[in-house]
Amino acid sequence: MNAAERFLSIVERLTERGSVRSVFGEPILSEGRTTVPVAKVAYGFGGGFGTDGRDRPADERAGDAADEIAGDEGGGVGGGVSVTPLGVLEITEDRIRFVRFDDRRRTIAAATVGAVVGFLAARRFDRRPD
Repeated sequence: MNAAERFLSIVERLTERGSVRSVFGEPILSEGRTTVPVAKVAYGFGGGFGTDGRDRPADERAGDAADEIAGDEGGGVGGGVSVTPLGVLEITEDRIRFVRFDDRRRTIAAATVGAVVGFLAARRFDRRPD
C-alpha cells in the first residue's frame, strides 16, 4: 500500500467514526417532535517522508551515520478527529429551536482562572510602594 492509499484509508476511517450520527445516533422521532443531535466535528491530518540523502553529492554527506546503511527511507501519515456535542435541534410543527448543552466544566474553569488572575493581580498591586 503506497502513501496515498494509506492516507485515503485513514481519512475514510476518521470520516466514518467522526460523524455526528456515529457518535450521537440517528435523529429521534417522538410525539410529533424530532430531536436532532448537533456537534462540532474537527479533523486534523499530517504526514512526512524522508530519505537518507543519497541523492546529495558525496562531499555534502560525508560523515553522515546514514552513509553506512544503503537506501534508508522513512515516512508516516496520521490523523485525528475530535467531536464536541453542542446541543440538539427540537423540531415540531410549530417551531424549531436549538437547545444548547451547558458545558459546566468550561464555565468552572474560566471562573477559576479569573479568580486566580484576580488574586495575583490584587497581591501585586498591594505590594507596590506609594
